[in-house]
Order: sequence, then structure tokens, then C-alpha cells
Amino acid sequence: MADAHATVRTALVTGASGGIGLELARLLAADGYRLALVARDPAKLERAAQELSARATHPATAVTQDLAAPDAAARVVEALDAEGLTIDVLVNNAGYAVYGAFAETAPDAELAMLQVNVVALTALTKRLLPGMVAHGHGRILNLASTAAFLPGPLMTSYYASKAYVLSFTEGLAEELRGSGVTITALCPGPTETGFQQRAAMEESRIFKLTRMRDAAQVAKAGYEGMLAGKTVVVPSWSDRLTTMAPRLMPRALVPRLVKRAQEPDR
Repeated sequence: MADAHATVRTALVTGASGGIGLELARLLAADGYRLALVARDPAKLERAAQELSARATHPATAVTQDLAAPDAAARVVEALDAEGLTIDVLVNNAGYAVYGAFAETAPDAELAMLQVNVVALTALTKRLLPGMVAHGHGRILNLASTAAFLPGPLMTSYYASKAYVLSFTEGLAEELRGSGVTITALCPGPTETGFQQRAAMEESRIFKLTRMRDAAQVAKAGYEGMLAGKTVVVPSWSDRLTTMAPRLMPRALVPRLVKRAQEPDR
């Protein structure tokens, strides 16, 4: 993956303080990568950095940054430059959801979510991809979701953001063909990451209808798919069934079923 003269390969992981991001960072550390970790909670980030530094050959670099800030990507890249780090692997893992009817949710909350899920992911890729192409090697792993394949009433903008991530990844994959750089979208279903707590959707029926995925297993599937150069990774057979739903039933029926699944279980 790295060029013949490189002594250390470096990976940048956003949302690295827990969940799938932390599990991906553990896999990268086990493979000898130097890590640059980004998260918004400094205490959780420091704990993750300490753990991963103990696992790895090189100490992890912790960058505390809320990716909802408009200049977040620029600040992250400035921090990398200050450490003299060149990124070989970019993991755009950070993301979250806002739960509720779109007409009733807070505008600032929706826009901040889109800033993290869409804008920061795009901006980091835009800033770091040219260097990968110039060196003729690199990997990018974007966290999408099975939500990317469906309309999602009560989490409408979240589902739309993941559809963007999937489409962005698939388009770039074709642009990058033959460049030595690959890009992968990981599309898991509901996973044990604390996602539902942050979205304040613990009462949603979907978590009683769906078996939660293990974050470590999801990360492993995504990591292996990234290394294999796959464009899209859907981790399990049940996730693959979810992605097929729009093709197996009338399109108009899909949002009704998703809404029913996501309504509070009362």
C-alpha cells in the first residue's frame, strides 16, 4: 500500500473514540499503522489514543475536533501537517443521526449532522486524495449504511446523507480506477455503537425488530473489504436483504414500512 521508500504507513480515522471507528483503529494498529485519531470528546479520544499507542509501534496522534465546524477539515489537515504526517489510509467514520419528523426537528441539529456526515467527509477526502493519487497508492473507507439504499422517514436527512456517501464513493471509485488508490463504502445495518442513544431514538421499534450487529465484526468486514479494494461492503446476509428491499417491492411501499419500523414502540 505504501511506496517502497516509506518506513511508516499512516492512517487517519475520524470518530475514533468508540464504536466502529475505534474497532477500525485497532485493526490498523495491529497491522502496524501509525494512527491519527479525530473525535470531538477530548477525554474519550485521549483514552483511545493511549490504548492504541500501547498496541502500536508508534504513538497515536490525537486531534480533538468537532467535525460539525465549517472549517473542521482544514483544521484536521493543519494538525496533520504540524506533525509531518502523510496519510496513506483515510477512514471517514464519523457520523450520527437526528431522529424525528423533519418539520419538527431543530434546524441547527439537522445542519450540524449534515456537516459531519456529508461536508466533513467530502472535505477531508478532497484535501487528502490528491496526495494519494500523486504517490500512486492509498485507501479510503467511508462509513455509509444500509440506510443508503432506502428512504428513511423520521430520519429523512440521515438516510439521505448516507445515500450521498454511497453515491460519492461509487463515483470516485470509477474515477480512481487504475490510479493505485481505492475507495470503499461500508454499509452496515444497526450496530452496537451508542448510535441510538445519541440520536435519542431508544424507543424506536427498529431496535426490537432488528438484531444489533457487533461493532468489531462490522469493522473487520469493512477493513478486509477496503484492503481487497472492494467498492461496496455490506457485512451480513440480513443487511444485504435490507439493501434489496427497494427492488423486491413497490417503491411507494418502502418508505411506509421504514416509517413504521422507526416509530416509537408504544
